[in-house]
Amino acid sequence: MGAKLRVAGLLAVGALAGVLTTLQLQANARDSLAPLPLEELQQFAAVFGMIKSDYVEPVDEKKLISDAISGMVAGLDPHSQYFDKKSFKEFREATGGQFVGIGIEMGMEDGFVKVVSPIEGSPAFRAGLKPGDLITRIDDTAVKGLTVDQAVKKMRGDPGTKVTLTIFRKAESRTFPVTITRAEIHVQSVRAKMYAPGYAWVRITQFQDRTVNDFASKVEALYKQDPDIKGMVLDLRNDPGGLLDGAVAVAAAFLPPDDVVVSTKGQIPESRATFKASPEYYARRGAFNDPLRGLPAAMKTVPLVVLVNEGSASASEIVAGALQDHKRATVMGAQTFGKGSVQTVRPLSADTALKITTARYYTPSGRSIQSKGIVPDIWLDETAAGNVFALLRTREADLAQHLAGPDEKKDMAAEKLRDEARAKLEAQLADAKKAPKPLPEFGSADDFPLVQAVNELRGLPVVISKTAVERKAEADADASPAR
Repeated sequence: MGAKLRVAGLLAVGALAGVLTTLQLQANARDSLAPLPLEELQQFAAVFGMIKSDYVEPVDEKKLISDAISGMVAGLDPHSQYFDKKSFKEFREATGGQFVGIGIEMGMEDGFVKVVSPIEGSPAFRAGLKPGDLITRIDDTAVKGLTVDQAVKKMRGDPGTKVTLTIFRKAESRTFPVTITRAEIHVQSVRAKMYAPGYAWVRITQFQDRTVNDFASKVEALYKQDPDIKGMVLDLRNDPGGLLDGAVAVAAAFLPPDDVVVSTKGQIPESRATFKASPEYYARRGAFNDPLRGLPAAMKTVPLVVLVNEGSASASEIVAGALQDHKRATVMGAQTFGKGSVQTVRPLSADTALKITTARYYTPSGRSIQSKGIVPDIWLDETAAGNVFALLRTREADLAQHLAGPDEKKDMAAEKLRDEARAKLEAQLADAKKAPKPLPEFGSADDFPLVQAVNELRGLPVVISKTAVERKAEADADASPAR
């Protein structure tokens, strides 16, 4: 695998998360249509007719229309999208937190699929797959050379069908086949544990349909394990976002009911709203079904650190921004992705839909973080030796046709630093002896930013980044300095 592709493999899981689908404000098509430009529509019809009659080969009419709609929407911004039947199904699976497959959280290492963690109770879990296992073949296909998406598609399939994986287990220095029967997987988007005596770690990987319920149940379990928790780390690193009500609910778990979590502003009336930390703003079936009702009162006062990085986007930025503005938490890590826009999903038919940007969102103090992100209170590096991949991660401001942020201008200095970092990493990857190791798993004993977060809660010295700086072109004059 070439150096550039290996860089992509190392960054593929989570690092580019900010470009994924994020907020769903509502899902109802509007009753009325704006006046149509007749002359332009006549031109469209003329082009359609010419392609149908004159193109070298017959073309499918439905595909022509679908491609035309896709092109029209793609010209808006990176997050608006036309969903055809296949992509709409994938979108619903992603936000619903369920799909058919084998059930692993995965990454890439040396061109192979790496099992980060088997999902508890999944076919992969029952088959005995372990964290760190490398998948070298999927049925008869060698994994090396496949993209992440290609590997995922080969492992997914219909429920009840079988897939044979060839596993290399480093710890045992052996390779062996495992045949797994695919099943419907319910993704756990929340992980939680007592990281150290008295200190809890709660990680949200994405804001999905069940995230709030899972968050509540796991936090309740932590407090049953230790009713006197001294501090908590809310880990939102590489969380690409998800559903707005989930973000509001998680922020509300730590805030008084009257505190504003986020506000949205757009062109249409329904896109202008303010969301507070009370059940009527996040409970899906009314205030009498508050998914947070079982949380202990201590959640409102427990010392809190929020961990973020360049892959924290949209809904995770809403949570970090709200807790930072209300001075409820110390935000630690790196400047976030900077996706400050809201997408609404409007069904067009039973199988298709339009995801369109309808508003910008603002933190409680009125900050728009579009193309800037949340600036941490305390900057941290990825490892004790410094940053490895941070400069290479794409952010909102790097995307073509992104919505401009307040007073935004092109940051040539950041582009130069990223190009230099990419060239350096590619040179290292060309020499196996100098190639950097993959970052430790989040939540492990070797997770450097998490260790620093717990040190902050304990009142111990924190190793602050000596190199990370806010992107100057996107910095507001009143931005809080790092400490």
